[in-house]
Amino acid sequence: MTSGSRAGASGSPEIDPTRPPEESPGIRCFIGLGSNLGDRASFLRGAVAGLVSTPGIAVLRTSSVYESVPWGYLDQSAYLNAAVEIVTVLEPIQLLITLQTIESRLGRKKRFRWGPREIDLDVLLYGDRLIRRRGFDVPHPSMFERVFVLAPLAELAPELTTPDGEPLLDALQRLDPNGEQTIIQAIPLTFDR
Repeated sequence: MTSGSRAGASGSPEIDPTRPPEESPGIRCFIGLGSNLGDRASFLRGAVAGLVSTPGIAVLRTSSVYESVPWGYLDQSAYLNAAVEIVTVLEPIQLLITLQTIESRLGRKKRFRWGPREIDLDVLLYGDRLIRRRGFDVPHPSMFERVFVLAPLAELAPELTTPDGEPLLDALQRLDPNGEQTIIQAIPLTFDR
């Protein structure tokens, strides 16, 4: 067990709430958030609150919230998207299950691929790990093709590179040379620790 962590009821280490999140042991991860139904901003805030309240996760920062046109299936309302930087001691599959639980608690209903959703939480990056499991791929397989994912991620971590070594900011510039392809506005997303 890493210094500064303790075992929880499940036997897995927890983040020490007395330490600043950036000093917490664990893996640096990025979570993508999206919503295009109902009170979209409220769903995003609820998702961040769910992350903040989860043992084994420390929320470091959130990006601004970006409003973007739909991707894939276009006949739906605009999305609000954001990214969250966390440190976690949860294993990747535990983190995925946690995100699905938060989605469920917030009332997400399964519809169809690329369809409208109350809330969508995706593991974008889990440290530098490459994960390929049925239905769970990290880095998220299409993230480097989506401005609405790259813009908030680049706001939090402009030093990142794509799997082929392209700087994240260059990838964003390539996809959105004028800085406005799908981003309609950016507003701050606040949360309480």
